[in-house]
Amino acid sequence: MGMLQKQLAKSGIEVREEQVIRLQEYMRLVLQRNESVNLTSITDEEEFIQKHYIDSLSCARRPEFQTAKRIIDVGTGAGFPGVPLAICFPDKEFTLIDSLRKRTRIVEEFCGQLQIGNVRVMHGRAEELARQDLREQFDLCVSRAVANLSTLCELCLPFVRKGGWFISYKGPSGEEEAIRAERAIGLLGGKMQEIDREEGMSGHQLIIIKKTSLTNQKYPRRPGLPGKEPL
Repeated sequence: MGMLQKQLAKSGIEVREEQVIRLQEYMRLVLQRNESVNLTSITDEEEFIQKHYIDSLSCARRPEFQTAKRIIDVGTGAGFPGVPLAICFPDKEFTLIDSLRKRTRIVEEFCGQLQIGNVRVMHGRAEELARQDLREQFDLCVSRAVANLSTLCELCLPFVRKGGWFISYKGPSGEEEAIRAERAIGLLGGKMQEIDREEGMSGHQLIIIKKTSLTNQKYPRRPGLPGKEPL
């Protein structure tokens, strides 16, 4: 059993052999391309497995993920958490968005090479894409993007249908951010549900937010404003 399979098994994540092979190959492609394009600061394979794969897959044990069919990953970067989730759960549909075209082209290229057929990659800012055909179309939004929770909620909740969910991967400050974001969550049609602090994953807490009502059409505000002036 290889290192990747051992780490997945240790974390309680069950995957088939062909999925392990795809995960291994995606890691190889990212690390190889990383030599010429900055995709990740993590170049050690064991660290990559822990901080990109085990971390990305940590939401898979959540009922909000298990019942979701259409999932959007906002600020996917080099494809995390969207690509590992898509590889391990081929029955679900994933849309991955990022504002940097170079990254989306690379992720799309890699998904094509590995024939990951349940992924759609889109370039654009969340503030603009959430005002188009993607608005309130998803059962679940996930994001590991680095931004405060108030900002992330304005960028992510407009994509989620009423009754759906937003899961934000957050570090040790997650609980404090959740308290500060309470007003923003309410304004955007959400309700703080739970902070999942289960140990043994990667240090990230999962902030679980339910979409209880439609998001007011004035949100998200124009590009850049959610980050500069959080609700």
